[in-house]
This record gives sequence, structure tokens and C-alpha cells, in this order.
Amino acid sequence: MTSTDPWPVLIIDDEQDIREVTALTLTDAGYVVDTAADGAEGLARCEQFSPRIVITDIRMPGMDGIQVLEAVKQRFPDTEVIVATAFGEMETAIRALQLDASDFITKPIHTEAMMVALERARHRYATRQQLKDYTRHLEKGLSRTTRQLEETVAFQDRLIESSMDGICGCDGSGKVVTFNRSMERMLGLDRASVLNQATLEHFFSPAEYRRVREDLAASGHGGPNRLMLYETCLLDHRRQPVPVQLSAAVLMEGGQAAGTVCFFRDLRRIHRLEQEMADQARLLHQDKMMSLGRLAASVAHEINNPLAGILNYIRLMLRTVNKGPLPPDKHAQFARYLSLVETETDRCSKIVASLLTFSRRSPVSVGPVSISEIVDRSIVLARHRLELGNVTLATCIADHLPDISGDANQLQQCLLNLIFNAVDAMPDGGTLTLSATLEDKPATVVIRVTDTGHGIHEADMAQIFEPFFTTKREGHGLGLGLSTTYGIIDRHGGTLTAASQPGRETTFEIRLPVQAPGSRSPGGTA
Repeated sequence: MTSTDPWPVLIIDDEQDIREVTALTLTDAGYVVDTAADGAEGLARCEQFSPRIVITDIRMPGMDGIQVLEAVKQRFPDTEVIVATAFGEMETAIRALQLDASDFITKPIHTEAMMVALERARHRYATRQQLKDYTRHLEKGLSRTTRQLEETVAFQDRLIESSMDGICGCDGSGKVVTFNRSMERMLGLDRASVLNQATLEHFFSPAEYRRVREDLAASGHGGPNRLMLYETCLLDHRRQPVPVQLSAAVLMEGGQAAGTVCFFRDLRRIHRLEQEMADQARLLHQDKMMSLGRLAASVAHEINNPLAGILNYIRLMLRTVNKGPLPPDKHAQFARYLSLVETETDRCSKIVASLLTFSRRSPVSVGPVSISEIVDRSIVLARHRLELGNVTLATCIADHLPDISGDANQLQQCLLNLIFNAVDAMPDGGTLTLSATLEDKPATVVIRVTDTGHGIHEADMAQIFEPFFTTKREGHGLGLGLSTTYGIIDRHGGTLTAASQPGRETTFEIRLPVQAPGSRSPGGTA
């Protein structure tokens, strides 16, 4: 029960009118009230009602108020008792106070006097509880403090030992006094050979240690006597460099340096990942350049045809102009020629724009991507290749496909890779089907590339997405296309799968989530 909860009060009086009036007054004041007509009933109600305060009349038949007070204090020592006496019974009131009564009030009972007595009783009750709690804390204090100290030291030890970062601490003389397990693993050193023997200088080359000490004393890396996210190199047990990120602080005591604590994060794995990312970006670009080489003849043909038309119309208009002023009946013909020139020029512009967009080496740019536009641009770039291969194109693109989140350049590279592979799989011609649909629960755009070529042997299916695996004859591919495509789709939070019926057809299926995954984003440089 808190201090704001209603306080239970028991009224013991043999006069019913007094019990009822007093109970009504206290109820209005916010107390929870119970009553009893005599001492025996009052003690029984104490067992059931558990009052914090008892107000008892002194003069009652049977057990009088003093006896009630003694019994309550013996059986319920925390309960406060207020005695009600007749005017002039001061000796009885003093006797009650000696028996640890909280207060006394005189009859007839005045409301103000009763409220003052109740407030004193409440204060006394609360004070006693605080004293009891304080005494209990004092009794447990020493053992608890000792236990807490032991637990704190053990927790700090576990914290230091379980840290993923290496932690090294030195005392005022420079000797290493803390060297956790991560430091042991990082440098290949046993702490027994380090603690209280080696100094921090032992883990650096002389030149690097001087640089670290100078920067630690300066204020350019987190403030004086501090280093924050500072890259340096340690030396392991073979005196080989270990790239690390260092955060350090000089511990001060009384204005003097009392030690140094250092936190080292091993950067070897991060550097390996950075190198892998760079290698991946290089392979990605290499695959793109190979695709560009395969596109060259197609793009040249696509541009040559409209350019030839433009040249012919311009020659016609020049011959007409050279004959003299343009007669009125030739205006409509000139307008038609100019319209055709504009149309063919726009066609060339779109082809060149698609080629430039695809070929540009640019950092990853994640944003809304229209799958319909990706398909259209890929068809523009691959159309002549399809014609040369005697491949018929069929498309089935659903209307109003939602955008997905990703890198449009990389996704176009994926689709072109699958288109070129499909053409290569149909050396005698065939049908290439491109489809794009939307599936619900979860919302997913599904792109399928199906060819009617020779299919993929079952024994090769498990390896087709591995780098440098190819079924093409030597000189016609490095085996990077499908592995690159697989990696790009995976980084977009999607999947790439293949199904094939040898001798009949092969379908590659790309599934891309409409909502971008929160924890993943496309990587590499296209």
C-alpha cells in the first residue's frame, strides 16, 4: 500500500451512535473504515481487517480500552492506537501513552482534533516503517555491499574478456596490466607472457609508436589524451602488421597520468571484404564490357539504318532547294521529310542513350526502378542480335507493374545477360519469350526469360551459377554472366532460379520484392 492509498481504520466503541458518526466522518475524509462494539470483537476485526490505525474508547464493558491497547500492541505491533477518553481522565491518557498509544482524544470527539491525531498516527506509522527498513538495510548492508563488490568485479572481468574488441590497459609505469582474450587471438600472444612484463610500445614498430604517442597527446583525434577511431598497425607474435582501429584514453589521477586504456578493433576482415567488393566490382564491369562487345554489331546496325534514311531525305531536300525557291506545292513534302528525319534522329538518340546508360561505370544508385522500362531498353539494345540469330521475340509484360527498389543499371545488365545466353542457346534460331508479372503475398515482380534452345543438362544445373563455369566452347565466354547476375539479384533481396528441359527449353526466373529489404542493398560498382 502506498501513501496515496486509503488507510484502513478500525473504530472500537460500545456506543453505536458514536461508531456510526465517526465512521461516516472518516469515510468522507478518504479512510477505509470498519467498526466493532467491544474489545473482543475489535481484536477479531484486527485479524481480518488488518487496520493500520485503531481508535478505541477507554471505558467499555468487558475488555476496556487499555486492555485493547495492550493486546493490539502485543499481537499487531505495527498498528497505531488512538485512545478516546472522557474529559478529566488524564491519568488514563498518560497510562495509554506509556503503553505506546499514538495519541489520545477527548470525548465528545471533535473532528479537527481527530484528524490531527490521525495525521500524527500516520506520520508515526510511516516513520516506524522507514526505521524498520533502514534497520533491515543496515543488517544486510555489509554482506550485500561485499557481494555487490564481488559481482561488480566479476561482471567487469566478464565484460572485458567477452569483448569482441581487443582491450589492453597499462599502469602509470607503462606495464600492461589488462590483456583480454581478443588481444591474445589478434596478436597470437599468451597473456601470461605479457601481463606486468611487456609495455604498449612492444606492440608497435618504433615509428608507428611515436606517431601514436604524438597524436594521443595532441587534440586532433578526439581531444587531448584521447584517440577516437584512429587507424594504425600493431605487430603480432611474428612481428607481422595487423591493421587495427584504435580508441584510447589516458587515465588521469590528481592531474597526473595514471595509466592508459586501449580498445583495438581488428580490421583484417574488413579489409578483406573491401578487397572482395573491389574484385566483385571489377568482375561486374568486366562482364558488362563483354556484353558491350556483343552489343557492338547490333548497335551499329540499329544506328546505321536510321542514319541512312536521314541522309537520303537530307539529300532530297538539298536537291530541291538547289533548284530555286521552294514552290508552295513542295511545302507539305518538305514537312513530311523533316518529320521522318526527326523520327529517325529520335530513334538514334534513344539507342545511344540506352547504350550510354548501360555502359557507364557508376557507383550504385538505389531508387525506384520500372521493370517495364528495363525490358524496353534491353530489347532496343538486343533487337539486331535477335534478328541475326533468327530468334523471334515474344513479350508478355503486365500493365501497371509497381516499381521496385534497386539499381536500374545493374538490373538491366542482368536481363541482357539472360537474353544473350538465350540467343546463344538457340544457334539455329527459335523463340525467346520475355514476361513480367506481379504476384501478391508478398508483393513480388517476377521476370521470366524462356528460350526454345538445347536446354541445360541435369548434371550442369547445380553449377551454372558458379563463377567461371561455362558450357560454351573456348573463347565464347568466361562463365561470369550467370554468377554476376545471381549476385546482383541476391543483393537486391531477390532470387534467380533456372528450370530446363534438355532439348526443348530453358526458363530463367528473377523474383524481386516490391518493397526494398531493410537490411540489404545492392553493392558494387556497375
